[in-house]
Amino acid sequence: MKTITLTNGIKIPALGFGTFQITDPTEVENSVIAAIKAGYRHIDTAQSYMNEEAVGLGIKHSGVSREDIFVTTKIWVENTTYEGVHSSFKDSLNRLDMDYVDLLLLHQPYNDTFGAWRAMEELLEQGKVRSIGVSNFSADQVINLAAFNEVTPYMNQIEVNPFHQQSNYIELLKEEEIVPEVWAPFAEGKNNFFENETLEKIGKKYNKSVAQVVLRWLIEQDLVVLAKTVRPERMKENLDIFDFSLDDEDRELIKSLDQQESQFFDHKDPEIIKNMSTRTLDF
Repeated sequence: MKTITLTNGIKIPALGFGTFQITDPTEVENSVIAAIKAGYRHIDTAQSYMNEEAVGLGIKHSGVSREDIFVTTKIWVENTTYEGVHSSFKDSLNRLDMDYVDLLLLHQPYNDTFGAWRAMEELLEQGKVRSIGVSNFSADQVINLAAFNEVTPYMNQIEVNPFHQQSNYIELLKEEEIVPEVWAPFAEGKNNFFENETLEKIGKKYNKSVAQVVLRWLIEQDLVVLAKTVRPERMKENLDIFDFSLDDEDRELIKSLDQQESQFFDHKDPEIIKNMSTRTLDF
């Protein structure tokens, strides 16, 4: 498995297994076990996914040592304060049944991000987290956080897919030594993603699926990528991308698909922010 090295020297597997929208506890646990069996060593969850406990059970019952699994969780908006991080992260560790996580992220760029970041710096110093970062932060937000705090985010988890490529932003993050991590690489199937003629054409060239082409395209940009599926055969397929390389023609074809807008929503939309502020977690 290819790894990406964070600025603190920690290596993160470039392909991770995402658990967003897998909510049934049994399905979550079985999916994590299957993913690890397939070869994943990077599991991503979050407080707002409401599945941390089942993720922890899946890792525990996978037969692979905890130390060999890179685990990420995220702080939800209502907990994005100094005290909120400390109290809610303790709850996350209890649900995961772990002593530490490898990466802790602020899930959204709202609420008291500066207070929350100070708490995360303390958790980092205490060894309860091995690295800290953010998710869905825009360029101004992540640079603002980095410029006025001791620790620069090691990572920013953002939407990237052929319809929303964010090439300039990815380069900016790399220049700041912040690793870009990708969510929704398949745009959750929007715009007939898996039947896209351009991606299918490239796939036929290498005898690969549309998903494999896109994952390869992202991996070749030295990005960390999260992909979700509950089907073991798809898990194996998503990992089988290291026996071919895209050429310049392929990359130009994929570049032509860029719509330069999110396939989901604008994180700077006031209504989106209001809606997130009213969404509370009920464990």
